[in-house]
Amino acid sequence: METVNRNFLLLLVLISLSCIVQCTHVSHDGRALIINGERRIIISGSIHYPRSTPEMWPDLIRKGKEGGLDAIETYVFWNGHEPLRREYNFEGNYDLIRFIKEIQNAGLYSILRIGPYACAEWNYGGLPAWLRKYPGMQFRTNNQQFKDEMATFTKLIVDMITKENLLATQGGPIILLQIENEYGNVMGPYGDAGKEYIKWAANFAVSLKAGVPWIMCQQDDAPQPMINTCNGFYCHEFTPNNPNSPKIWTENWTGWFKAWDKADPHRPAEDVAYAVARFFQRNGTTQNYYMYHGGTNFGRTTGGPYITTSYDYDAPLDEYGNLRQPKWGHLKDLHAVLKEMEKALVYGDYSNEDRGNGIEVTKYKLNTTTACFISNKDTAKDATVDLNGSKYFVPAWSVTLLPDCKTEAYNTAKVKAQTNIMAKKVNTVEEPSALRWSWRPEPLKKQVEDKHFSFQSNQLLEQITTTFDESDYLWYMTSFHQPHKKQLKLSVGTTGHVLYVFLNKRLVGKQYAPNGGFEFTFERNVTVRHGKNNLALLSATVGLKNYGSFYEQMPAGIAGKPVKLIDGNNTIDLSNSTWNYKVGLVGEKKKFHLDFRPFKWISFMLPVNRPFIWYKTTFQAPSGTDPVVIDMFGLGKGEAWVNGNSLGRYWPSYNNTAQGPCGNCDYRGKFSEDKTCRTGCGEPAQRWYHIPRSFLKSGEPNTLILFEEEGGSPRRIQFQTVTVGSVCATAEKGQNLTLSCPEGGSISKIDFASYGEVHGKCGAFQKGSCESQDAFNVVSQACVGKESCSISVSKETLGANNCGDIPFKLAIQATC
Repeated sequence: METVNRNFLLLLVLISLSCIVQCTHVSHDGRALIINGERRIIISGSIHYPRSTPEMWPDLIRKGKEGGLDAIETYVFWNGHEPLRREYNFEGNYDLIRFIKEIQNAGLYSILRIGPYACAEWNYGGLPAWLRKYPGMQFRTNNQQFKDEMATFTKLIVDMITKENLLATQGGPIILLQIENEYGNVMGPYGDAGKEYIKWAANFAVSLKAGVPWIMCQQDDAPQPMINTCNGFYCHEFTPNNPNSPKIWTENWTGWFKAWDKADPHRPAEDVAYAVARFFQRNGTTQNYYMYHGGTNFGRTTGGPYITTSYDYDAPLDEYGNLRQPKWGHLKDLHAVLKEMEKALVYGDYSNEDRGNGIEVTKYKLNTTTACFISNKDTAKDATVDLNGSKYFVPAWSVTLLPDCKTEAYNTAKVKAQTNIMAKKVNTVEEPSALRWSWRPEPLKKQVEDKHFSFQSNQLLEQITTTFDESDYLWYMTSFHQPHKKQLKLSVGTTGHVLYVFLNKRLVGKQYAPNGGFEFTFERNVTVRHGKNNLALLSATVGLKNYGSFYEQMPAGIAGKPVKLIDGNNTIDLSNSTWNYKVGLVGEKKKFHLDFRPFKWISFMLPVNRPFIWYKTTFQAPSGTDPVVIDMFGLGKGEAWVNGNSLGRYWPSYNNTAQGPCGNCDYRGKFSEDKTCRTGCGEPAQRWYHIPRSFLKSGEPNTLILFEEEGGSPRRIQFQTVTVGSVCATAEKGQNLTLSCPEGGSISKIDFASYGEVHGKCGAFQKGSCESQDAFNVVSQACVGKESCSISVSKETLGANNCGDIPFKLAIQATC
């Protein structure tokens, strides 16, 4: 017995020693997160696993690590994991455990925002629509049914990551967990029930005993031990609600999402860097980029209302996983300097001096170590600032970092990273004329004749609580009698998003809600016949509401709006007629997109510009490893599949409106998503759609199937690859200028090289009145034929330029 006890004690000691070696203890004080007893700066970036593919994950995570990230953050998407109650999906791009293990394999930490409400411009904010099946259910409030379902799913996730030893205390990468999300922004209308709900959520999180801190973002009244955190474009002025909570920025918005009705939003690299530097200047120690890689809203169930299939977000890694330069490189340089300053920032004494005119000088002192920031928040005036007897030029709306309070190591407005100009290359194997199309119509007869339906009601039903988001489409069908043939006005009120109207088997009109208004009235003059008339209304959604107080109560579909026939002063109200309903389309039910049955596809007389047509073709995968896109120009609206994998909704016929200034971007001043830095005004909202390489088969035909809802032509479709076309950079005297092409590529020619007075920017450099006569040849010899090159900016290297007192620099643009 004594031997057994000794062996048992020995086992406990071995387990304890193993944990000492492998496990990570995470705590915090009012200054920073504390990891294994050390205060740390944590720089994180959001990568959403369902918005990419498992094959993409290692490369995305690697590029995040190379860019200076310590952690990868993601939401958990409830409706993707539990599309039907108690039926779970953790496969493919929903394999959460695999994603976290990829983070662990890369040697990074993970921040897991379980929520399980996500927002995230995600369908229904990540909450499953089947919750609406239960009478009395209210989302995100002190509602027992909702709390029970939320608790069940949240516990499922915590149990899964615990079983796989993924928590930091088990030797895993997860250092923070989040419960709820941005509730403080919307909780006011919930009153006391909202306050009780947030207390319950905090207590429930603690009860799971995960062993790592829990956070609540945008929740000023977050109960202890929750850490309340900040989301936004700028968070340097944020203060946690408890002196023992560190200052954490959960979402630094690196750009903005794109909607079908808006031009492409961009946030300049200089402004993102400014916001980060200001945050760390003001005692911040943990921040996360939202997004670091935005990705793609694959499938019908992702993407909130009127959000495009692309979720590029102007992130440091673009939709396809390419480096977005200079943003990626400029932030990488900033991260390196912040890490150099880490000890002083998390342990040093802090002092801040406001010198007026927008100038702040901040000093951290730790024993003999110092670190300084000089910020200039003026949006127009540059400044020269005296510090310790030295003068520093600080441009408007910028921050200078001095790791030793003497040497300028970085300024947020002085971008040294190269700029990449991306290019789309046509796949010469599959020119549009080489594609052979077949087709088949969506079988509409059963719907428009009002003979085949699923159920009836004597009222117009709300769409979400009828379909539970099993399809974008809901048919409303009824009939009415008229004593004479005549022309009447048909009026249909709807909460959108799209409506198609059929009268007596004929499509008489369509309409969609402009600018995401989600409510409109369809009106057309129609000719009704003597006797029975059949009216069929097809309502379509384009993603569901994802944000706001009581957002689940926002209706979709015709939803009790009036359906009327107007004859002068007389009105026939059909709203309370007997309505027949059918969810979805025949092609959806029969899974035309999988093409696994011997469906009859027609290979002649290709119809174009006709709605409700299914198209099919085959193509060869473009060679190489560059990301693949399909140019959908010429199509209307619908959904696309490659080898059965959904690429998401397409809508290239929707030309966005001019939102904000296009083609003119100034990084100076507070960024606003609705008025600053947009491109593509008046162009198709989204023309190119990502086909991940893992969706493709090499050396054999790939199948593309389209459901064209609105009416368009597939004849102009092209398959293209996305790669770096040109690279360029500028540098001042005494610096080194480095250019590089993607791995495996090389610089084929120098398009522009000037050492002297240079105007313009990448893609549009112009020479000034003076320059070195030798610079172009020197750069060509040093760079052409090489994957990367570095040039020392000096007259010894590049030759004299005789510019005198004129400000000058080296500028290069090269083709990869």
